[in-house]
Amino acid sequence: METVYINSPLGITKIIGDENGIAVISVSDVGTNEVSAEVPKVLKDAVSQLEEYFNGKRTDFDLKLNPKGTEFQQKVWKVLLEIPYGKTVSYMDQTKKLGDIKAIRAVASANGKNPLWIVVPCHRVIGTNGSLTGYAGEIWRKKWLLEHENPSTQQSLF
Repeated sequence: METVYINSPLGITKIIGDENGIAVISVSDVGTNEVSAEVPKVLKDAVSQLEEYFNGKRTDFDLKLNPKGTEFQQKVWKVLLEIPYGKTVSYMDQTKKLGDIKAIRAVASANGKNPLWIVVPCHRVIGTNGSLTGYAGEIWRKKWLLEHENPSTQQSLF
């Protein structure tokens, strides 16, 4: 696996992947924004698309993803990919979409283990009352991302 770093408005973004896809996108306190010529194309694509996102020129991503997680986590993350740019859903809405409302804590936990920050948009999941709760990347980043995406309405999609 190769690693690249880019500067973003939210800190240094760390991207890990190989020819099989992107495995991790996270915020890091260390790193550099240099991208060497030897990194796989999928990492260069991730850098380009994230820069476009932060510059307001991209609303969805077209990347080969390869996150590691349990079967349940993979299902939860797949539902996250269905939440469009500029929209939010509640944890309960997400849980209902998965078919078991008793699993809300497990769903929230799986969201917290999402290894693909921004691209798999767990920041778009909010509390039932509209509160910005439960974000592994810190609430201020979640708030920034939602404001960046500038949603005109906060309606449930499920």
